[in-house]
Amino acid sequence: MEYRRVKDQENYDDLSQKDVESLSGRSLSSANASGLSSAGGSKGKSSWKLKSVVTLALTLLTSSQAILIVWSKRAGKYEYSVTTANFSVEALKCLLSLAALFRTWNRHGVTDDNRLATSFDEVSVYPIPAVLYMVKNLLQYYIFAYVDAPAYQILKNLNIISTGVLYRIILKKKLSEIQWAAFVLLCAGCTTAQLNPSSDHVLQTPIQGWMMAIVMALLSGFAGVYTEAIIKKRPSRNINVQNFWLYIFGVIFNLVAICVQDYDAVMNKGFFHGYSFITVLMILNHALSGIAVSMVMKYADNIVKVYSTSVAMLLTAVVSVFLFSFHLSLAFFLGSTVVSVSVYLHSIGKLQPQK
Repeated sequence: MEYRRVKDQENYDDLSQKDVESLSGRSLSSANASGLSSAGGSKGKSSWKLKSVVTLALTLLTSSQAILIVWSKRAGKYEYSVTTANFSVEALKCLLSLAALFRTWNRHGVTDDNRLATSFDEVSVYPIPAVLYMVKNLLQYYIFAYVDAPAYQILKNLNIISTGVLYRIILKKKLSEIQWAAFVLLCAGCTTAQLNPSSDHVLQTPIQGWMMAIVMALLSGFAGVYTEAIIKKRPSRNINVQNFWLYIFGVIFNLVAICVQDYDAVMNKGFFHGYSFITVLMILNHALSGIAVSMVMKYADNIVKVYSTSVAMLLTAVVSVFLFSFHLSLAFFLGSTVVSVSVYLHSIGKLQPQK
């Protein structure tokens, strides 16, 4: 009897210990799940804030680009070399990316994700978007010989459709019917907002202007989607490292463009001949815009970039009211309303994953 009582007590102790361990495990598991949920929520909130900041920055920077380009002209001509201006933009973006990298290295040290040294396979993909951006940026200057700022803003929206099509082809991401309708509405809204009510013609643009605009749209769409694919191929890679390799090839290609197109002028008059304060502001604007675009592609996507630049067009018109006494017509209000509706449709029209 005594032996049985002792044995029962031992069994009871063993069961109690197992119950305690089981309860402890559940508590730890629950605590870990709660902690992960809290961390995930905090991370999601931080990511949303970052997306909002970079998108807002891109919108503000893009809205002033056309104005600064027009202001930089004297008597309808560029007194400076546009190839040196493009080179300066790429060089400045390289320096800003390196400065951000040094700050990261000082804070967190050098890791596999933020070191500049990398494989040839990773670097070899950057020359393609770099050369596309170079041609597109040069065309951005030359197109103003055929169109004015409002016409440029209309033609610029051709890249909305090209971006949507290439987004589907290159990244293999499906867009819903609502999103395609939103693209069409966005084009219609942006165009309507820029209509001239005093003219019977939507655009009085020569064929050269149209051809340059179409080429710009295709280059911009392809380069943007291709860059997003490169950046998101390795999500853990530091964005400043990816930017550096993209911009260093931009520097090289623009240096070649200077040698081919403006070598004599640069050698005789100097690299910064014709530069003014507005030119410097324009270069700074383009550099910061390029970095903002990369961050939007890294932390959001190319579609967000398209909508950001489209909203920037409307913001440019509002700012022009105060700077150039621009008249806000009924067409502008109708167009801005259509743009707002298209943004809403795109946000609710995302395809849901199949379960």
